[in-house]
Amino acid sequence: MRSACCVAVAGTLASLCTSVQAQQSTKIPRVAYVLASSPSAVPARTEAFRRGLRELGYIEGKNIVVEYRSAEGAPESLPALMTELVRLKVDIIVSGGPESTRAAKAVTATIPIIMTQDTDPVANGFVAGLARPGGNITGLSNLAPELSGKRLELLKETLPMLSRVAVFGTSTGPGNTKALKELEVVAGTFRMKLQYLDILNPKDIDHTFQALKGQVEGIVTLASPILNSNRRAVLQLAMKSRLAAIYHNSLYVEDGGLMFYGVNVAELDRRAATYVDKILKGAKPADLSVEQPTKFELVINLKAAKQIGLTIPPNVLARADKVIK
Repeated sequence: MRSACCVAVAGTLASLCTSVQAQQSTKIPRVAYVLASSPSAVPARTEAFRRGLRELGYIEGKNIVVEYRSAEGAPESLPALMTELVRLKVDIIVSGGPESTRAAKAVTATIPIIMTQDTDPVANGFVAGLARPGGNITGLSNLAPELSGKRLELLKETLPMLSRVAVFGTSTGPGNTKALKELEVVAGTFRMKLQYLDILNPKDIDHTFQALKGQVEGIVTLASPILNSNRRAVLQLAMKSRLAAIYHNSLYVEDGGLMFYGVNVAELDRRAATYVDKILKGAKPADLSVEQPTKFELVINLKAAKQIGLTIPPNVLARADKVIK
């Protein structure tokens, strides 16, 4: 009888251990997705990341949990957001841009950090090299400083008489200085005058446009979470001022802006999901190469051109990857 009881107890304990092990093996991973901009300003990015996860078989709430956080266009709040996520013990942090990556790097050297985009991850100190990152950070780069110069060239081709251009940027943003230098090189070639406008606060946008009246014929924007979060205000004021503008982000043109040339940022967010998948399956960030952009696209909004009385030259229109009518 005693022997039978011992066998029964042993069997119960074995069953409990098996149950606990099963629960541990089916632990749902928790991933953080952090943007410096307001999610409402860049909905395509969040949806692209979600789509990337779904394509790999991840269903939110079932086999993955995603903690969405945003600095709402105020990068200074990112350190507190990252500290909170470390306390939550997330398995991976997906950073929406350089500001988010820097804030994440400051609070953890162990949690894997996946960049959805970065202008220069080596120069910014995030990775030791693109092929071998060497730390807890990897992901995607939109490293192409020549893009800002190419945008200015395209604007000049679109508006041959262009001689004075306003450049909207945020001096505290990573990559801003390098992009501005590239613009200055191209401007010198075409003998154009640049007027750099530092946007450090949403209130600066309206004041800037008021100061620009009659001073410039075109606008080039540089990457900035403040501009991104206030994208619609920028678009409305550019249209009201009847200024030809080429933007750094395709979402501007989707929302009514004139032109975009560069990397499809939403596609980078979708690709970031592949890094999440690899890391959850055991890969180390240090061993995953940083992916660099290989395709750039030109998007033109003919409706916006008509509203400001601009005719897009056939040679420019013919090179567009997408035309919005």
